[in-house]
Amino acid sequence: MVKLSHSRCWLPVVLAANLLSVTIDGSQSRHGHRRGGGPEDHNTHVGVKKQTITIAGIFPITGVEGWQGGQACEPAAHLALEDVNNYPNLLPGYHLNMYWNDSGCDAGKGAAVMYDLLYSKPQKVLLLAGCSTVCTTVSEASQLFNLVTVCYGASSPALSNRQRFPTLFRTHPSATVHNPTRVRVFQRYKWSRISIIQEAEEVFSTTLDDLEARCKNAGINIDIRQSFLRNPEAAVANLKRQDARVIVGLFYAKAARKVLCEIYKQKIFGPKYVWFFIGWYEDDWFRNKKHLEEENINCTVSQMTEAAEGHFTTEALQWNQDDTETISGKTVDEFADQLKGLLRDNPRYAKNVDKGIMPEGYLEAPLAYDAIWAVALALNSTMAKLAAMGQTIEDYNYENKEIGNIILDQFGDVKFDGISGRVAFNEDTGDRIAWTKVEQLQDAVYEVVAFYDQKTDNMSWVNPRYGDIEDDKVIWRGGKVPQDRTIVQTELMMVNLWLYGAMVFLVILGCVFAALFIYVNFKYSHRRIIRDSHPSCNNLMLVGVMFCLLALVPGGLDGRFVSSSVFPIACHLGTWLLTTGFSLSYGAMFSKIWRVHRITRMSKEDGKTAEVVPWKLWLAVAFLLLIDVILLTIWTVIDPLGREVRNFAKLAAPNPDDDIEILPQLEHCKSKHHKVWLGIIYAYKGLQLILGLFLTYETRSQKVKQINDSRLVGMAVYNVVILCSITAPVMLLVGDQQNAAFCFVSLANIFCCYLSMALIYVPKILFIRKHAHDPREKEESEVVNRQMEQEHKKVNADNEVLKMSLKEREQELSILRLRVSSLKKKSSSQGSPRNTKNDLNGKATKPRGPQVSFSITKTTVTINEDPSTISEASRPTSTSPTTGPSCSSPQSSGHTYSSHSCCNSQCNPPSRANHGQPQYLQGGVVEVYHHDSRYSNGHSRKSTSSVDCEAELSHTFDTEDDYEPLTRSVDRLNGHVERTSVVKFANPIVGSCISDLERSASLKGITVFRGKVPKSTDPLLSDELYESYL
Repeated sequence: MVKLSHSRCWLPVVLAANLLSVTIDGSQSRHGHRRGGGPEDHNTHVGVKKQTITIAGIFPITGVEGWQGGQACEPAAHLALEDVNNYPNLLPGYHLNMYWNDSGCDAGKGAAVMYDLLYSKPQKVLLLAGCSTVCTTVSEASQLFNLVTVCYGASSPALSNRQRFPTLFRTHPSATVHNPTRVRVFQRYKWSRISIIQEAEEVFSTTLDDLEARCKNAGINIDIRQSFLRNPEAAVANLKRQDARVIVGLFYAKAARKVLCEIYKQKIFGPKYVWFFIGWYEDDWFRNKKHLEEENINCTVSQMTEAAEGHFTTEALQWNQDDTETISGKTVDEFADQLKGLLRDNPRYAKNVDKGIMPEGYLEAPLAYDAIWAVALALNSTMAKLAAMGQTIEDYNYENKEIGNIILDQFGDVKFDGISGRVAFNEDTGDRIAWTKVEQLQDAVYEVVAFYDQKTDNMSWVNPRYGDIEDDKVIWRGGKVPQDRTIVQTELMMVNLWLYGAMVFLVILGCVFAALFIYVNFKYSHRRIIRDSHPSCNNLMLVGVMFCLLALVPGGLDGRFVSSSVFPIACHLGTWLLTTGFSLSYGAMFSKIWRVHRITRMSKEDGKTAEVVPWKLWLAVAFLLLIDVILLTIWTVIDPLGREVRNFAKLAAPNPDDDIEILPQLEHCKSKHHKVWLGIIYAYKGLQLILGLFLTYETRSQKVKQINDSRLVGMAVYNVVILCSITAPVMLLVGDQQNAAFCFVSLANIFCCYLSMALIYVPKILFIRKHAHDPREKEESEVVNRQMEQEHKKVNADNEVLKMSLKEREQELSILRLRVSSLKKKSSSQGSPRNTKNDLNGKATKPRGPQVSFSITKTTVTINEDPSTISEASRPTSTSPTTGPSCSSPQSSGHTYSSHSCCNSQCNPPSRANHGQPQYLQGGVVEVYHHDSRYSNGHSRKSTSSVDCEAELSHTFDTEDDYEPLTRSVDRLNGHVERTSVVKFANPIVGSCISDLERSASLKGITVFRGKVPKSTDPLLSDELYESYL
């Protein structure tokens, strides 16, 4: 047994292989240690006896899984041995022989075969193997024996790892040699999205890794990767579900048939799909009925052929494309004829070969043939070098590392033209440097469409005889190059142009109306209906309305009008206009309602009427606007709005033949913390709406002339609150429907603005138009003039009162003078003075002291329809106290009583003279009662009733009016107003209770009579008593 001193890790493998060899021996009865190319078996060399150089061969022939290419490669290798041994000047003095066995493309069995061959005599100087899994195992083990391994049928990219496989060479190009070819095809047809489906084998996993790296460097994405172990059904279904279009399949031929059947079942073939398979399958791999039956493929030959039509294969050139002679002196056609002859000699393949069905591995047969030639050439140069060193090839053994390294070095220098083409090896990887070709299945026949030179990175497309593209012969089922994916055409959901135009028109019209109303404010600022509505505050509201309307213009802009870079500017502009416009318009109305509420509350608390100062209204609006500016500035700086595109469900293209789907997209203005900012704005504006609604409800019945449109403003506030409350929830339902959302928001905004302007300004304009001269202003002027006239009359009346008082005093003095003079005459006529004193009625008092009596006088003025008639009730009457007689009749028919009409020394002069004024007033009766008082000597006062001053006014009008002061009531008693006024007084002292009525009645031409006791000149009536009376 060979001593394995290089690595202990292979000891378990060797032991396992030895154990396996025991079970294999039983199966070697058919091939057991068969010596291929030896003189005993094949008579490959006749003549001079030569030394034998033996190599070991491992061929996969009877396996169940994997590649069983040994069926054709083993005859090709023996054919090469015959040609090498017959070639002159090659391996002079030596005969190349080979011992081989079947591995079934099984790694464990391959390792057992290798150890059996290596431990069996004669000494093996080199190992030949096929099948990637077997080559991987034996290559790792052979380096422990200082044995060079040549693989004729191994494409695994893992074998390119020189650190792992330092003694490996292969005439079969690595599977990665297909990847540059595939990438160039992808680039030609502008496919940038690739899908992969692979069998769970190391060879395909490493191939996929290399392909992914190359695609990434070329800007091509591998979006979908699917793998399977036995059943590919789920993997193929996933490809369809993920919309795979350009698909690369990496699997052996047996798995390829399963995949192709699933391709047919899943219907992922045809003009929309492109499939890439490995090119080293047999030409009839998909339609070989025998394989389909043996492998239980549940698809017919026709179904498999339909699914396979149009697919591409990439493979290294395994057959020389030239008709020239190769190193063996044979052409490719001669080699093919000889190989077919050997296959016909084998009863196992003869029947199929006659039918044109070649055994598996026929395409790789030139690689096995050239592998033998590469071994012979390497050994030939090694023998020359050993001869120079004084050694021979017979000195080689598994422990002779020196000769092993010489063989390795000489193998890397091998270059020749073989049946498979130009044979050369990469010194860094040991891989075959080869051309690759691209084939397409056209009408069930593979046609070469392109070649790729890996060394020069040159892609050559075959001149077309027919095809859909001018410079190649590729045929596409749909008449055009398939797409690498379903073309998803984004379609921006834009606002209907007519709808947007209509809304913009309404916005412009609304702005014109707002400007017109501002003009009305300035032009008619002198009119009370404008002046008392605070036009400056209304102007702020109109500017805010214009801002709110203009916010709809950027709100309806989309990708049709602005680019994605300008879209955020439109977002900010719309937000600023709408927010500040709301604060200006609603804030102006809110400030008015707030002032009305303040005025009403102050009036209720202290009865004072507060003045409305315009700057206080401006200050309220400015405060609300300042909050908006601060919030919007922070929002814009910290978390600016940007363009966000929302995708909706894809829609089918109008034309079913087009491989296109429509992806609707909707643009949104959004920031990172958009919901937070909206929450702050909504909370702030919602608080404004609620507070404004509360104040409007509180002042719903108040009418303040300082703000004459407060009720209209309240209605506008209701309008704003209701529309804002409706708009918010509705937008949650139609937010994804751009036309419905824009239409609803625009109409709500426009209706709110229009209605607010109409409520506040239409009544004003209609009134101004109807009344060129404002009757209210005329009434106001008349009221002012009337007030001034009344003040003037009041001054005159006061003056008259003073004059009358002075006249009364003069009359009293004249009366007193007359009495004094009469008393003097009387006393002088009697001859002696008399110490007596009369009362005011001329009645003598007792010696004890004076006694004063007063009469009750009822003065009645009755006003009839006919002013020429005076009722009897208008005549004054008097009733005398118990101590005095009654007063006499009036002196004249003019109802004016003079002092001469007094009786019992009582004088009742009128408080006011008639002075020619009319003695009547239409529609009323005025009665004035005076109660009398009596004074007796002893200076005591006795009243017949309690002192009381009660005024009761009962009004009956032809118009509804609240109770008004007496002076206003008297003003209304002018011809057309009917009223009855009853005034009762019970006091001998006529006080202020009657003064207003007297003054007003006198100004209106009503004569009021009352009785009054003048100051007596009787010395018995002292000043003190008189003052107490007054």
